[in-house]
Amino acid sequence: MSEYKSDLLRVLESRGYVHQTTDAAGLDALAARQIVPGYIGFDATAPSLHVGSLVQIMMLRRLQQAGHKPVVVMGGGTTRIGDPTGRDESRKMLTDEAIEANIAGIRTAFENLLVFGDGPTDAVMVNNHDWLGKLGYIELLQTVGTHFTINRMLTFDSVRLRLEREQPMTFLEFNYMILQGYDFRHLSKEMGVRLQMGGSDQWGNIINGVELGRRMDGTELFGLTTPLLTTADGAKMGKTAAGAVWLNEEQLPAYDFWQFWRNADDRDVGRFLRLFTDLPLDEVARLEALQGAEINAAKVVLANEVTRLVRGDQAAKSAESTASTTFAGGGAGEDLPTIELEPGMTIAAALTALGFTASNGEAKRKVAEGAVKLDGETIVDPAAPAHDGRISLGKKRHGILR
Repeated sequence: MSEYKSDLLRVLESRGYVHQTTDAAGLDALAARQIVPGYIGFDATAPSLHVGSLVQIMMLRRLQQAGHKPVVVMGGGTTRIGDPTGRDESRKMLTDEAIEANIAGIRTAFENLLVFGDGPTDAVMVNNHDWLGKLGYIELLQTVGTHFTINRMLTFDSVRLRLEREQPMTFLEFNYMILQGYDFRHLSKEMGVRLQMGGSDQWGNIINGVELGRRMDGTELFGLTTPLLTTADGAKMGKTAAGAVWLNEEQLPAYDFWQFWRNADDRDVGRFLRLFTDLPLDEVARLEALQGAEINAAKVVLANEVTRLVRGDQAAKSAESTASTTFAGGGAGEDLPTIELEPGMTIAAALTALGFTASNGEAKRKVAEGAVKLDGETIVDPAAPAHDGRISLGKKRHGILR
């Protein structure tokens, strides 16, 4: 491990957050010398972020824990354009009202993980529509457009990959990287922000902002990205067969959130404990070294710690209690996902309605595998009518039918 002087880079590297930095030595010296305001941007495309964004939020938490200032940038402006990174098609356009509602929903996750206020290291949340929305087009072209070349923009993955696949890219989306670069420059000038962080797919966008700040203002800015986060089996973090693992209670009950972490692959436990909990590293090392059935105890710790941070103490205790009742005692558990049965609803439809399967076709396959039980009886016919009781898919997914 590198011998960093600053707590910030020591913590980020030791817990596995660092993939690339524009100038690690320069950032380390700055963070050892002064409070560094650092930001990450989040577009408001849904009323909640999902766990794929949690590594970024936790990085802002680490920034604050190391004595620096987190700046959360909500993309009220950039959401109106849509980040083309990693996408084959344009995002659907959202209304102003939908974007504002999404920002209000997303804020709750940050309030649990960061301390907001007016102090020098207190977190602040800003909306980039406040400055991007006031930019005149001619002004943007004159002051910012001269610092970008089409030649360079065409080399960025977000553009190059779309063109290679012969997928259309609108001029609107092509401007996204210019606006994100301008965000960094604006935050630097108006709020003293010196660091932008993000996922590895944002490297090109971050570099644009670093270079724009230097060219327009002569300011030395820094960028840092995290590794692309996938689970041990290669799946993208935050997505399951049943859909996204949302951070907000309104989109995903606490029990299902807890269960996602409890069901982590054995190989992911140590990495997830380092990234998503505040447990000391020696305790993480002890937990990830557990073998066989004992690793399940580490997964319960992981589920409790992450749920406590994101949803609060009560949610974690309640979810663990429900799991304990369900698995150990064979009881129903009050937090289990529940659906009200509609007349004539089949077992397959009930599994899909609960979110246990992504489609009725998948539900039929699970029934054929003998993986579905209703009140302890194995179901053999996916078209059989569902009735009141406790339904389970495998050993880990349980729900209530009413």
